[in-house]
Order: sequence, then C-alpha cells, then structure tokens
Amino acid sequence: MAHLLDSLAAGKDIGHYGRLVFAMVARHFMSHDEVLEWMMKDRDADREKALLMLRQVESKDYNPPRRDKILAYQAQQEFPILPFPEDPDCGNLYRNLKFPQEIYEHIGDYQEAKMESEE
Repeated sequence: MAHLLDSLAAGKDIGHYGRLVFAMVARHFMSHDEVLEWMMKDRDADREKALLMLRQVESKDYNPPRRDKILAYQAQQEFPILPFPEDPDCGNLYRNLKFPQEIYEHIGDYQEAKMESEE
C-alpha cells in the first residue's frame, strides 16, 4: 500500500487495477472522502471515474485481494501494483495490515461455503 500511496502522492497513473486494489484496501482505513481524494490524485482518474469505482467497491463490499489476485491484476496493466513481485511477502496484505474483524469473518464464511459446495 505504501507503494500505491507514494505513487498517488506523486500524481502517477497507477492504472485501473491499481486504483481498484487501492480502493478495496483503503476504504477500511480511511473515510469515503479521503479514499476518493487519494484516488483522484491519479492523473487518469477524475472525480466521476474515481467515485464510480469507489461506489462499486463499497456496494459490492469487496474484500481486499490476496497476493495472487493482485499479481493477476498487475499482469493486465503497465503500472506495477507490487513493486517487488518476486518477493512473496510483497503484496501479502493480510500479513502486513490489520483489517476490521468482519473482513476475516467474511473470508471464513466464504471459505466454508466454497468447501460445502465442492462436497
């Protein structure tokens, strides 16, 4: 996340998926307006574009992505969401950040439902 914050602060275009990952994570640590402000620092994201994405993330209640999902997103754009993709700890959001408890509960519920559907 520090890499995305630094890049946004510098006004870089972090790409569609970079903004998506940022929104999916940042909304748990910042207010709606703060996340929106940060997203609009991306030179390719005006208010409307940033707001549309943030509303989608909030309405669908997206969980922060796992590292493998971030790498899949990264493969679809130029901007490196993970600055050191060869480092297995880089991009492991659940190792480096403390999310609200409901995130972990939601993930657990999903895993249980997935296991039941495979039986």
